[in-house]
Amino acid sequence: MDKTIKDHLIDTFDDLGSDQKKFKRKLCDRNQEPRVRRATIEKIEDSLDLADLMITHFTSNGAVAVTLEILGAIACNEQAKELREKTQQMISVGTPVAQPNEVDLKPSPNDLKTDDYLSDDYPEHFTPSSLSFKDKILKEKGEEVYKQLDKSKRKRLALVITNKNFKKTSLNRKGAEKDEENMECLLRQLDYDVVKHNDLSANQMDEAIKNFAQRDEHENSDSTFVVLMSHGTLGAILGINYDEKNKDVFPIEKIYKHLNSANCPALIDKPKVILIQACRGEENGRVWVSDGVPQEPMGIEADDFVHKEKDFISLLSCTPDTKSYRHIEFGTFYVRSILKVFRKDAHKDHIEELFRKVMRCFESDKRMGHLKQMVCKDRATLTKHFYLFPGL
Repeated sequence: MDKTIKDHLIDTFDDLGSDQKKFKRKLCDRNQEPRVRRATIEKIEDSLDLADLMITHFTSNGAVAVTLEILGAIACNEQAKELREKTQQMISVGTPVAQPNEVDLKPSPNDLKTDDYLSDDYPEHFTPSSLSFKDKILKEKGEEVYKQLDKSKRKRLALVITNKNFKKTSLNRKGAEKDEENMECLLRQLDYDVVKHNDLSANQMDEAIKNFAQRDEHENSDSTFVVLMSHGTLGAILGINYDEKNKDVFPIEKIYKHLNSANCPALIDKPKVILIQACRGEENGRVWVSDGVPQEPMGIEADDFVHKEKDFISLLSCTPDTKSYRHIEFGTFYVRSILKVFRKDAHKDHIEELFRKVMRCFESDKRMGHLKQMVCKDRATLTKHFYLFPGL
């Protein structure tokens, strides 16, 4: 298997030997932005930790540039020459870095057009649906639209899990608090009571979703949202105890298991929207999720038969094997795009159309400069149109 930029950085730091201390001191004293806090550097234990920190803080190409800069400053010219030769072609073609992290971004004219990112039109409130529009949709589409319960009687719940602070501090997700704030505000404006959890291990995430699925409020609800925001790999979300030795990961498959018809009967025939902000890794050789081998058809005599998994729709922040980008001050492109589209168009579009418009935000996004990311729908089993009808 070909080496990644991260592998070459680890080799370089290993070759430094005792000079690695000089490298850390110089990195600590570096005045150019983005700077690395002394407390963060002091927690670095080995070359792997140092490589992780460099990539997380500066992105892969930036990590090489800063490493070469510091190597020159401490007169480690041989190591600098070797690293430059081994990574020059990789940087030019944009070789990805094998790591389970989103990519942190600081304002940079090369990586992010920050002015465009911040000045884009992000309304603070929803455009409300009108009763006449709702009546028109229900008259035209009737049974093709999921039933909305009366606002005075329903009790909607949403779950938001945000992992920001990790045991391995180089994985800490700067800007995650802004995503949490934006997502909570969005859901509350849609009349969902938000159940929040922060900084959970894989086992704790599993328990939180399982408990959420058993909440009595779902009986009087017409839909739900489940939002997970963390680092990720292919098919899993990282818990806060994740490191090279402790693979603290929560399989995404379990979300659907806990909320399916067998384990959450209160939400049968009700839309279940799953939003996941996380990288999906760079592993090869397997798909992200599978619906499994088809079962033999069951008999049709039973009147009470229901599909085990139905009425789900998911929007993931990136396609398989790719990264998800997060601005360390203003949050992720994914959450901000959802915020923009939902507030502008949820009064007139059903959720699959809203998701399509979020995807369009990433098709030719000037905010992201040359960076590329594409959100994608997954595991969609909605059988009707789900209108949010904000304000009604």
